[in-house]
Amino acid sequence: MIEIAMIQPRRQFLGTMAAALAAASTPVSAADAMTFGPLRSIDAGDLNVSYIDIGPKHGPVVILLHGWPYDIYSFADVAPALAAEGHRVIVPYLRGYGPTRFLSDSALRNGQPAALASDVIALMDALRIGTAVLAGFDWGARSADIVAALWPKRCKGLVSVSGYLIGNQAAGKQPLPPAAELSWWYQFYFATDRGRDGYAKYRREFAKLIWHTASPKWNFDDATFERSAAAFDNPDHVDIVVHNYRWRLGLAQGEARFDRLEAELALGPVIAVPTITMEGDANGAPHPQADAYRDRFSGKYEHRVSTGGIGHNLPQEAPHDFVQAVIDVGRW
Repeated sequence: MIEIAMIQPRRQFLGTMAAALAAASTPVSAADAMTFGPLRSIDAGDLNVSYIDIGPKHGPVVILLHGWPYDIYSFADVAPALAAEGHRVIVPYLRGYGPTRFLSDSALRNGQPAALASDVIALMDALRIGTAVLAGFDWGARSADIVAALWPKRCKGLVSVSGYLIGNQAAGKQPLPPAAELSWWYQFYFATDRGRDGYAKYRREFAKLIWHTASPKWNFDDATFERSAAAFDNPDHVDIVVHNYRWRLGLAQGEARFDRLEAELALGPVIAVPTITMEGDANGAPHPQADAYRDRFSGKYEHRVSTGGIGHNLPQEAPHDFVQAVIDVGRW
């Protein structure tokens, strides 16, 4: 079930797709999830990106962006549903995940936000995609927000779980109340060599702990977890994750070529493209409240809350809600 700030008519899904998505809050096993392969790859910017590309070749494009510690299977039900509705759906593995690889062995394994967002633009350029609806959660929502803010002509519409996630290093250095600091425990863990070594040694156990705490009511099975956990075996995964969180605290440097972008992001740019922000009613991960970011969106806007115990990984836990948001924002 979804609570919507402004109710609009919904388009009726057809045939078996409706039946598959009606049980959005029901646990879906890896064996039962819809397939959405095969994997493709393309050189784009710093990376050889592995990605899914399904749906009509000339349909309106949707790019779905996953977060940490998740992977493209967060969209295992979302992507086929959107393809069935006539969209061309692109789902890339982010840098440091799955088969995506750096083209240069000497490249900095950089996890700063501007680098991740620039990967999206590089992929769009490589695939000759002029504009697309961007939709994501966690790291993916942040990259989608950045593209919408800095490259608005490339973003037809935005679906962002947990809303406006653009930050900067100066803000990251500001102390939070103790309860809020506690929820970021892993960020401080990664700031230490012990934390880096611990994540490298126990990345599966670590990820499963995050899944449970971020989505305390999501009853995923072992097969579903292992299907995604394979993406964390990427040789650059630990470096990217640790660099991302250290950069946020100002403990790691980024690359000079992204300084201009980060300076623009530090101003908290307003997003003008049509936007739907989303939140699960049982999100256990750190996230801002909706009223804290409403003024960061100046175009047509809705905020929607998925109810029934939906946690942080909203596309996988409530795929029907996520699909509907993408369809709706693409029509605005």
